[in-house]
This record gives sequence, structure tokens and C-alpha cells, in this order.
Amino acid sequence: MAFNLQSEQAAMSEINVTPLVDVMLVLLIVFIVTAPLLMQAVKVNLPKTAVVSPMKQTRTIQMAIDAQGGVFIDQRLIHFETLEAELKKIAAQNDDSNVQLHADESVRYGRVAQVLALLQRVGITKLAFVTSPASKAAAVRP
Repeated sequence: MAFNLQSEQAAMSEINVTPLVDVMLVLLIVFIVTAPLLMQAVKVNLPKTAVVSPMKQTRTIQMAIDAQGGVFIDQRLIHFETLEAELKKIAAQNDDSNVQLHADESVRYGRVAQVLALLQRVGITKLAFVTSPASKAAAVRP
């Protein structure tokens, strides 16, 4: 049993926060309800246009160079002598071709440079080098 030893004339130093929390929750609910209404407040009459054809789909070519220097297009082995003709045929079919190049890390850079030169000669300019994420131990290596 606790006894209140303070006199009745002393000021009370405690604040009751329950009514404050209630008011804040009510304000929060009001803002949640009215926010979507404020976003749709502007009425706009959009202009009418003719139906346009959808954008042309681009083809992504998967190109790989294995450790021995063999070149693959979409998992088909292509002899290096016929690679330029094959790339010209692909570029002729698709005006806007993308190439994703998967090169083995042990392949000679010279082979990668030859393939890049062929791609440039053919006119394929959108190229991405595909890599795999490094492990934590390999990422620390200088």
C-alpha cells in the first residue's frame, strides 16, 4: 500500500499522454483517408490520338566464348570463319539486336577483341558483358 505523502497544494508533475495519442491517431486516420482524394483533385481532359503500333521488340542474342576460344551463338557452335556471315544474317533479320557476351575468364583477350571487332563491323552496337557475382573471398582479392 502506497501512501500519498505530498500535500494537496503541491503541483502535479505527471502528464497523461493517452488523450494526446488518441488525437494523433484520429489525425493520422484523417490524413490517410483524404490523401488519395487530394491526388485526384485535378481534372484533365486528355487529347485523343490515332492508335499507334506497339514498339518493335528487340532480340537479345546470347553469345558465348568458351575457354578454348570457341564461339557460340544461342548455344550453337559457330566456326570463327563463318561467324561474320552468321552475324550479318542475324543483323539483317533484326534491325535493333542486343548481344549479351558470356566470355570465359580464361579465354585469351585477343579472341574477345576479335569477336568485338566482328560485332562492330556488322553494325551491332548494343553489347553487354555478362558476369557472375564474386564470392566474398574473391571480392577481397586485389
